[in-house]
Amino acid sequence: KLDPDSIPSPIQVIENDKASRGGQIYATNTRGQVPPLVTTDCVIQDQGHASPRYIRCTTYCFPSSSDMAKQAHIPLAAVIQPFALVPQNETPLYVVNHGETGPIRCNRCKAYMCPFMQFIEGGRRYQCGFCNCVNDVPPFFFQHLDHIGRRVDHYERPELSLGSYEYVATLDYCRNNKPPNPPAYIFMIDVSYRNINSGLVKLICEELKTLLDKLPREEQEESSAIRVGFVTYNKVLHFFNVKSNLAQPQMMVVSDVGEVFVPLLDGFLVNFQESRSVVNNLLDQIPEMFADTNESETIFAPVIQAGMEALKAAECAGKLFIFHSSLPTAEAPGKLRNRDDKKLLNTDKEKTLFQPQVNYYETLARDCVANGCCVNLFLFPNQYVDIASLGLVTMYTGGTLYKYNNFQLNSDSPQFLTDLRKDIEKKTGFDAIMRVRTNTGFRATDFFGAIYMDNTTDVEMAAVDCDKAVTVEFKHDDKLNEDSGALIQCAVLYTSISGQRRLRIHNIGLNCSSQLADVYKTCETDALINFFAKSAILSQPLKTVREILVNQTARMLACYRKNCASPSAVSQLILPDAMKVLPVYMNCLLKSCVLVGRPEIPTDERAYHRQLVMAMGVADTQLFFYPHLDLKSDAVPAAIRCSEKCLSEGGTFILANGLSMFLWLGVSTPPELIQGLFNVPSFAHISTEALMIVKQREQPEMLFRQFLVEDKSIYGGASYVDFLCCVHKEICQLLN
Repeated sequence: KLDPDSIPSPIQVIENDKASRGGQIYATNTRGQVPPLVTTDCVIQDQGHASPRYIRCTTYCFPSSSDMAKQAHIPLAAVIQPFALVPQNETPLYVVNHGETGPIRCNRCKAYMCPFMQFIEGGRRYQCGFCNCVNDVPPFFFQHLDHIGRRVDHYERPELSLGSYEYVATLDYCRNNKPPNPPAYIFMIDVSYRNINSGLVKLICEELKTLLDKLPREEQEESSAIRVGFVTYNKVLHFFNVKSNLAQPQMMVVSDVGEVFVPLLDGFLVNFQESRSVVNNLLDQIPEMFADTNESETIFAPVIQAGMEALKAAECAGKLFIFHSSLPTAEAPGKLRNRDDKKLLNTDKEKTLFQPQVNYYETLARDCVANGCCVNLFLFPNQYVDIASLGLVTMYTGGTLYKYNNFQLNSDSPQFLTDLRKDIEKKTGFDAIMRVRTNTGFRATDFFGAIYMDNTTDVEMAAVDCDKAVTVEFKHDDKLNEDSGALIQCAVLYTSISGQRRLRIHNIGLNCSSQLADVYKTCETDALINFFAKSAILSQPLKTVREILVNQTARMLACYRKNCASPSAVSQLILPDAMKVLPVYMNCLLKSCVLVGRPEIPTDERAYHRQLVMAMGVADTQLFFYPHLDLKSDAVPAAIRCSEKCLSEGGTFILANGLSMFLWLGVSTPPELIQGLFNVPSFAHISTEALMIVKQREQPEMLFRQFLVEDKSIYGGASYVDFLCCVHKEICQLLN
């Protein structure tokens, strides 16, 4: 029996790390060092290895052989967030420009010049840290070495002294060997009856008038180089000519949705500053134009097709912002029927619910990626819309899916507008391709994320923004050398918002050891959970996946117990220090709707969560699976564990997981607090219309409880204590 009060507390682990490493400078000058937890605030200084904001690993010391890796059962993976935001007090990436010559690369493995290259023969040649090939140093790049064999310009060159930097790419890195055009944003609005009636179309049009002034631009630019275009649709498509010299916008209708073509080139994509008055005219007219519509059927796939064709014709990459609300039942390619079926839950056929209904969407996604067309989808459903099909193109093109169930203008507008503003202003790389190189002994084998892959090495992303992370799994193909360690270089070739072709390089060096204890000592639980969540979503069927995860958890811990822990009674549960909270986090993953089907949770909701998780970085999965719960008080709010026993009748608590947020009020909340927060006299007077307000012992509390992840779930998920006992039992069996 385990004592509930002595089992490891996630909050304690988080607070301890904050106390020991928070607010300090973390310098990345040592290979294989373990960074502060993702929940700890510190200042990161790049001194030769990529910042943990860009790359986090499941362990910072790889086992030296594949046999040892198999024995430990610890996945070897890196979670790479190539465009992660860095705070104001950290240095932005330097841009290296070698002019016509372009970036310096190893002749054999094509790795880019980086701190892992070793200069020899007085600086005339260098040995590649990845494949050991000896290369000549180009004459323009030559520099003498100092007494320790380091170039005298070492600290003046980002590519020699830093873990992350950018190169300006030359024409051979561009499509058709010509410089790219700046990207374009196309706004595509569903003007069917429901969207007009709910006031949504008017809301979008009003908001765009101010938003178009905030399109992202490079620091040194006066205004954004991004061009904009507008399309509305129901059963047919309406394109608008908003050329700056027109007095009024002109509408062109495309009714043949089977073979979509773009009816105009000149005047469709425009610079907002130049066409401001025509665009604003259009945005005023759209809600009126369709005010009397009774068209309730919509198309969907042809909308994406049209946007992609427009970008292709303009020879630029870009993003489609699609605002859509219903299942596309109109006669057209990609037409869908309602196939939701609760009877499939927990059967082998359950997986079909998360696969697209028709093949058309896969083909469309591939074409979008090939043309650098990213699809952002804002959904406003009030019933099943088949997110597994509609969201597929968004997923494969590096786009983002937003969902507002039963959208109500007054209560849901603030959230929607915040999402839209943030999304439009995001720093993004377009038409991107990512390669991950490693030194000899291991290689990247699997990639998980909002990505598309046509072969085994190139990760293609129509766009990649600051929130998107790709999780990469590595496997041994030989022994690793403890002296040279495990080196990883991630290179992303992309087009910037101003239309410049660039390469973003991130390098990180990990240690290698033939001692299991070294591997366990440097594990990062938050990165492990990110890996397990993404790899589980892609595996099938769900029941088997859950069993595999429990088994793997037990095996990782049993191997530690057997090979690294000091001898003790088998009945005692022993957890490695770096994995103390692995069981509680793993249980959270196993109970989440990402992996558990139950009739109360709509299929669309699950498909939506699965899609979000696939693109998440380590900070996002950490918060998503173990929500942040804190007591609202006059002092600094204190984080507490996600368990009912931590709530008190007189307290007010805030819970957030990055997607939902709740304010929980105990039945004895002081009246003065209620008056201050809600401007009503007592607990009974509080309206819970806005779902985030939950009153103790009232109906919405059921929804709130599923976020108290340490407790037994009303739907049958184990409590933290019970799960720990179950894992402990399995460990004991493995050891016997």
